[in-house]
Amino acid sequence: MARAGRRRRRPLVIGVLAVLAAGLAFGLYWFEPWKLWVDRTVEEALPSASAAPAVSGSATPAPGPVTVATGRFISHEHATTGTVRLLRLPDGSHTLRLENLDTSNGPDLRVWLTDAPVKEGQDGWHVFDDGAHISLGALKGNKGDQNYPVPADVNLADYTSVSIWCDRFDVSFGAARLDRT
Repeated sequence: MARAGRRRRRPLVIGVLAVLAAGLAFGLYWFEPWKLWVDRTVEEALPSASAAPAVSGSATPAPGPVTVATGRFISHEHATTGTVRLLRLPDGSHTLRLENLDTSNGPDLRVWLTDAPVKEGQDGWHVFDDGAHISLGALKGNKGDQNYPVPADVNLADYTSVSIWCDRFDVSFGAARLDRT
């Protein structure tokens, strides 16, 4: 009799273990917890002129990028520091530059230009996907200096802030208000 009871429980135990293993695999895939301990540092140089060659024989160097807006990151979901500069290159294109960025690594992090106000604390964590926003691409690294080209058709007057946005969990890791210079 005891043996029959064990046989009936065996499929139940196997089923529970299979569900737990599937849950663990899904949790590891979704949350990517190893990224909490892995930093990626990017050290990109300041973008240079691409369409403004220096005139031969000229003593005047080709003009460099001009800063049109600046900002300083504040922390949201994760501690985030550093500065942001919106640069106009000599060819008229724009690049968003993150300098001395230091934030946590995470799954599916993006650099967003947004029209949302930058708010301190938890009130600011979820506002950036409420209005207009444009992704400039995946965050290249959670530390360092990095450049993100702004598409030519973007009207920069429509965007007032930058967010390091976790697309997986719809939350801002940190954000900066863009102050025009």
